[in-house]
Amino acid sequence: MKWIKWSCYGVLGLIAAGLLTTAALYLYFKDELPSVEELKDVRLQTPMQVYSADGELIAQFGEVRRIPLKLDDIPQPLIDAFLATEDQRFYSHYGIDPIGVARAVVQLILTGDIQGGGSTITQQAARNFYLSFEQTFTRKIKEAFIALRMESELSKDEILELYLNKITFGHRAHGVGAAAQVYYGRDVKDLTLAQMAMIAGLPKAPSTMNPISNPQRARERRAVVLGRMLDEKKITTEQYRQALAEPVETRFHGPEVTMNAPYLAEMARAEVVGIYGEEIAYTSGLKVYTTANAKQQRAAQMAVQENLHAYDERHGYRGAEAVWWQADAAAPERAELVQRLRSIPSIGLTLPALVLAVDEQQATVLLGDGREQLLEWTDINWARAYMHAERQGPAPLSASEILAVGEQIRIRLVGERWRLAQVPEPSAAIIALRPQDGGIAAVVGGYSFTLSQYNRAIQAQRQAGSNIKPFLYSAALENGFTLATLVNDAPINQWNPGSGIAWRPRNSPDVYEGPITVREALAKSKNVVSVRLLRALGIETAVNYLTRFGFNINDLPRNESLSLGSGSLTPLEMARGYAVFANGGYLVNPYLIERITDSFDQEIYRARPAVACMECEQSGRDVTQAAQVISEQNAFLLTQMMHSAVWGGGSWAHRTGWNGTAWRIQRSAELVRHAGRNVVGKTGTTNDIKDTWFSGYVSGLVTTAWVGFDNLERALGSTSLNSNLSEGEQEVSGAEGGAKTALPMWIKFMEIASQDVAAEAFQVPPGLVSARIDLDTGLLSRNTDHTSRFEYFLPGTAPTQYSEEKSSPDPFDDDDSIF
Repeated sequence: MKWIKWSCYGVLGLIAAGLLTTAALYLYFKDELPSVEELKDVRLQTPMQVYSADGELIAQFGEVRRIPLKLDDIPQPLIDAFLATEDQRFYSHYGIDPIGVARAVVQLILTGDIQGGGSTITQQAARNFYLSFEQTFTRKIKEAFIALRMESELSKDEILELYLNKITFGHRAHGVGAAAQVYYGRDVKDLTLAQMAMIAGLPKAPSTMNPISNPQRARERRAVVLGRMLDEKKITTEQYRQALAEPVETRFHGPEVTMNAPYLAEMARAEVVGIYGEEIAYTSGLKVYTTANAKQQRAAQMAVQENLHAYDERHGYRGAEAVWWQADAAAPERAELVQRLRSIPSIGLTLPALVLAVDEQQATVLLGDGREQLLEWTDINWARAYMHAERQGPAPLSASEILAVGEQIRIRLVGERWRLAQVPEPSAAIIALRPQDGGIAAVVGGYSFTLSQYNRAIQAQRQAGSNIKPFLYSAALENGFTLATLVNDAPINQWNPGSGIAWRPRNSPDVYEGPITVREALAKSKNVVSVRLLRALGIETAVNYLTRFGFNINDLPRNESLSLGSGSLTPLEMARGYAVFANGGYLVNPYLIERITDSFDQEIYRARPAVACMECEQSGRDVTQAAQVISEQNAFLLTQMMHSAVWGGGSWAHRTGWNGTAWRIQRSAELVRHAGRNVVGKTGTTNDIKDTWFSGYVSGLVTTAWVGFDNLERALGSTSLNSNLSEGEQEVSGAEGGAKTALPMWIKFMEIASQDVAAEAFQVPPGLVSARIDLDTGLLSRNTDHTSRFEYFLPGTAPTQYSEEKSSPDPFDDDDSIF
C-alpha cells in the first residue's frame, strides 16, 4: 500500500511539474504568440489579378499563387483525403493529438533527433501561418501553444479551411484551389478521385513528390493516400482500384489568363504598385479592373501584329534564322530536333520550325510539338529576297530558291494554313481612348512583349510628322482663318544666310496646286501650306496654342520645322490631343484603372475622371468637368476638315477627282457599315519616313496608330539603327506613308472596335453659320453646281464678297504670300 501511495504522489508530482513547466514555458513565449485578434483576422497571401472591363483575366502578379476557397466549395472526397492522410482524429482532439505526441517521443528516444510528422492539422496550420519549418524544441513548443489557442478561438471548420487554403503544394501553388489549377488546369470540383489523392499527398514533400518533377514518387504517395482513405472507409474497394490504376498525367498550367495583353497588364501593375507598394500589391489579393474592353484589346493586338507582317512581307525575306545541318549531311535524330525546337521561344504570332523537305513548290517543316506541317506555294511565294529597304530580289519560281533542308525558320498560322514568316523588323503601337473621359479602351506597345517590354504607346517619343497639323490648323482658325481661306500651295525656297543653306520644304508627293482652301490643304496634307500658316501665326503663338492639347512645351521646337511635325510626342499624347476634337474641345486625362477590390471583393478604389461635359454644372451631375481648351465650334470645324481627309470633297470631288490622304477608309466595307461616313482622321509621316502615323476617331472612340523603327539595334541580327520605312511606303497617288503603313492597322482595329461604341454624326454646334462658297476663290457664290459648296463659319468670319464681283489682281503673284 505504501508503494502505491508513493507512486500516486510521484504521478501527481510529475503532473504538477508538467503543469508548472507548461505554465512557465507559456509565460516565456507568451509575447511571441499571435493575439486573438490576429488569429481571427488571418489574411492569406494572394496575388494581384488584373482584369479587363468585362471581367476577363489579363494577368496575375505575385510569387504566391493561391485561389482562396470556402470549405463548402471543396469536394468532400478531397477533404476526406487530407483527413485520412494528415489527421484522422482532427474533429476529436483539441489541437494536439496525444497519440501523435507519444509517437514523436518514442522516435526522439530511439533516434535522438526531433522527427517530422505527428503534427495535427491545427499544428500544421499554426506552423504555416506563424512559424518557420526548422525542427527545434522551441518551434515545437510554440506550435503547440498556437494550436491550442487556435482551437479555443476558431471552429474546426474554420481551422480546416485555413489549412486547405494555406499549405504549399510545389510550383508556387498554395492552397488546394491553386494546386488543382497548377497540376490539372481545372477547378477542385472537377478533379477525379485519383487527382484529389495526388494533391492530398503533396504536403509531405511538395518539391520531391509532385507529379511534374517526380511522377514515380508521386504515384507511390498517391497509393498511400488512397490506402488510408480505404482504411477509413471513405472510399470503396472498387473506387480504390480504379483510382490506383489511373495514369499519372499532369503538366504545369499557368494562371487562367483568358486575354493576352501584357503591355496593358504591365501598365496596370506599375500603377497599383505606385499606389500601394509592392508588398500590398503582390500579396493582398487585389483585383484590378481596367477600362480596356477585351474585344477591342484583342482587335488592337491582332491589328498591330498582322500589319507588321504585311509590311515585312512587302519588303522581302531575310532568310533562315539558323542552319542546323547542310542538305547533303545526315539529319540528327528526330527526338533531338524536337527537343531543340521546344527550347526556342515563340515570338508574337510566329513559331520556330525546321525545314525537313523541299519540293518544287512546297516544303515540309517540323514544329516543336513533333508535328509536321506542309507549307503550300501560296504561303511561301511572297519571299522575294530582301536586299535593302528599297529593293527586293526577283519573284521566286520554286521553293528551293527560298528554303533549304536543315534551316530553322519561323511560320505563323493564317486562318487554317501555315505561312512562312519572320519576326518583323519595324515596331508599332496603337492606343484607343474614350474621348468623353480618357478611359483607355485598348493599348498595344509593340509586336511582342517577349521580344521587347518597351511600351511604345506610352514611352516612345517620336516625331509627329503631319499628325501635328490639325493642332496648327486649330490655331489658325482661332486667329482669323476659315475653312474657305485660300493659302498658296506653292514651293518655298528660303535662303538662310547664317548657315548658307536654302530651306526648301516640299509636299509629299512633290505636287503643288496654287491657291487652295484651308479645308482641302489639311485633307491633302500640304506641307508648304502648313509652313505658311505657321508664319502667319508666329512661332510663339503657335507653340503656346499647342500646349492647350496637353503637349509639353519643351517637346515643341521653336522654328518652322514645327509645321512639319518635327516635335516628338508619344502615341498616348497624340491620342489625347485628338480627343479634344472628338469631344467638343475638352482636355481629358487618360486613365487605365476603373476600380480595385480587395480579397473580399470590397471596392477600395474607383476612378473619378474629369469628363467632357458641357452641361455638367447645370445638370447637377456628380462629376468633375474637364477643362475646355478650345471652343466647341473650333473642334467641329477641325472635325470637318479631317472628314475631308477621309471622304474627299463630297459632292464637289467630281470637279477635280481628289481624295484626302485617308481615302482607304472608304474601302473598308466593315467600318463603313458600322460607322457610316462618321469617321474622320489624319495621316502623318516624317520627312525621312522613319515614323508613320494615323490618328482618327468616331464620336465614341479616338485611336492613334504608329509604325516605325526603334532607336535601338533590333532583334535577330539586324544591324541598322533608326532606319526609315522606305520610300516605297509613300505613294505617287498622294497618300502619305502613314496612309499605307499606319492607316491599315488603324482600319483593322476600328473595324472591330467601332461595333461597340457610338459612331454618330458630329452635330453642328450653336454659333456657326453656313454659306455657299466658290471653290476657286473662297468667296461667296450664287452657283449651285460642282464649282461651289456650303461651308461652315464662325460668326463674322464668312466672306462678304461674291466671286462673280471679284476684280482685284491675282494675290498669288508672290510665291511666298500667305493669301
